[in-house]
Amino acid sequence: MKIIEVKKLPSALALNLGALRSSSKRSGAVDALPEVTYVRPSVTIDAKRVKAYAKVCGFTEAHGVPMLVPHMDAFPLAMMLFGSKAFPWPAMGLVHLANSAKLLKRINVGDKLRIEVRTGELYKHDKGQVFTLHARALRDGVVVWESTWTLLRMGVKQPRGPEYVSQINDERPLAHQADFFAGAGIGRSYGRVSGDINPIHLSALTAKFLGFKKAIAHGMWTKARALATLMPREAVEQAEVIVEFKTPLFLPARASLWANRGEGESVFEVRNAKGDKPHLRGLVRY
Repeated sequence: MKIIEVKKLPSALALNLGALRSSSKRSGAVDALPEVTYVRPSVTIDAKRVKAYAKVCGFTEAHGVPMLVPHMDAFPLAMMLFGSKAFPWPAMGLVHLANSAKLLKRINVGDKLRIEVRTGELYKHDKGQVFTLHARALRDGVVVWESTWTLLRMGVKQPRGPEYVSQINDERPLAHQADFFAGAGIGRSYGRVSGDINPIHLSALTAKFLGFKKAIAHGMWTKARALATLMPREAVEQAEVIVEFKTPLFLPARASLWANRGEGESVFEVRNAKGDKPHLRGLVRY
């Protein structure tokens, strides 16, 4: 496993330009991803950034550090991988199919974390090649958070690996819980906080340039917005959440949250305003 230590991150603009330059690659089949781990050796959980993230996603101060905050610190490492010569496919057009995150120990403002992102496994999909990335955060050498990102490179013929299957098979009936509004500017707001400035999220104009009828909400914002309602109103010591992204949430939009809530867990969906089309489906335990 090759380890690449990143002490100073490129800017968000530079990362996205690197992803854009990768468009000259072809979407051919590979037997495995290159074995590489990108590392940020010391990342401080910043109070101002946590507050800004909480405001954009709907968390309160009582929630403490929301469990998806480390994803923002891991994201630029994934972008560096996508823009590198070692990554076999174009970065533009990758589809985020699913995302899981596990909080193993409570994270606090001021914590210094080691952030790692490594390449994972391949899976077959009828639309192309599914691949995974594995991220984790360590505090004083102890893993406190880990995550798996499942992505699809469409158009790859004869994809490798076992068949991709859903991780969420709970069919309990869901009841309407809440409604929320995703404004036209939420992609820009979340992009400023997270560093994810993919043009498909920023405006209708930039999204149309890439073939979309309107801007699309970040899947990780939609996931966080659901957790802001479903999680307890205090900081938790441990939690796990898995979501699968179903259909784009075009901006602006009204969305509805549906769930079956039990003791310490919820099965949930974010749906359109009518409640008849899912944007994501998930399971959270705490």
